[in-house]
Amino acid sequence: MKKSLMPKLTRSLKIALAATLAIALAQALSLQYSTTAGIITILSIQGTKLETLKTAGKRALAFLCALVLAGLCYGMLGYSVWVFGIYLFLFVLLCLVMRWQEAIAMDSVLVSHFLSQGSFFPVLGNEVLLFVVGTGFGILVNLHLRSRREQFTMASDRVDRQIKGILGDMARWLAQNNQSVGTGSHSASCPIGCGENYFNPLREALGQAEACAVANYGNAPFSRDTYELDYVRMRQQQAVILQAVYDNIRGITYLPGQAGQVSELLEQIRQEYHRYNNVEGLLSQLQALQADMQTQALPQSREEFEARAVLFYILKQLEELLEVKRQFIRASI
Repeated sequence: MKKSLMPKLTRSLKIALAATLAIALAQALSLQYSTTAGIITILSIQGTKLETLKTAGKRALAFLCALVLAGLCYGMLGYSVWVFGIYLFLFVLLCLVMRWQEAIAMDSVLVSHFLSQGSFFPVLGNEVLLFVVGTGFGILVNLHLRSRREQFTMASDRVDRQIKGILGDMARWLAQNNQSVGTGSHSASCPIGCGENYFNPLREALGQAEACAVANYGNAPFSRDTYELDYVRMRQQQAVILQAVYDNIRGITYLPGQAGQVSELLEQIRQEYHRYNNVEGLLSQLQALQADMQTQALPQSREEFEARAVLFYILKQLEELLEVKRQFIRASI
């Protein structure tokens, strides 16, 4: 509870301090409506540096358009609440078309000051400075955000542990059910972890790793390093393939002797499963097993034929699983 509360306390303090400093600076510059600078700061703070910079850029462009529309409306039609309504209609329409929705409230508050003062150019400098001060503090307060590499490492390690656990479960099930009879055995119990929730811990771990990778990328707006995002995508692809392997194993009702060989391969993949393995050795081992299975005696029954076909298809899926990792390693060099 305490650990989860600290980030909220830190963010609250950060927002309050930045808004207060923005108001203080606006007052020191003798700007009218100085509290508006604090509100602009609050609205400018985003979750990452990249989001903050993108939002600031959109709002700056939207603010420029708001000034042009306000100048035209007030200059041609006068200063009244109805004219402000006309400006608001035009500006909201523009923001919706340009996808600047986040600028509607902030810029309209600034433009409303022209209506309160009954003039445009004498107040223009005041409004521009309010925007600069507020947005500037919103950007400055996020400059301290840094990529949390250690947090991503922990999250990605959790993903790897979940995948290794699933590989181990499948390997143990195939080996355990294959020990009784060399030519084959019937499975009397549901293989590995039955139920739709078996992969939920892996999905949760992938979601946390992805969120961390996205946040780290957003907090390094001038870097083009996508390693963490690419790593998560690679593991997500492997998780999909692993789910398919799992489904095939759950569908097996008869285990021939070749199940032990597949079990040994699964265990070998589990043992060598780490982020820096280029899987070249595993792929060679898998291809050798495929070649060996093709030279073995033909099945003696339809049941054995179907089971061996499923096992051979599982090898194809495991080859795809390893190939995804090999391509990732090659792209990362």
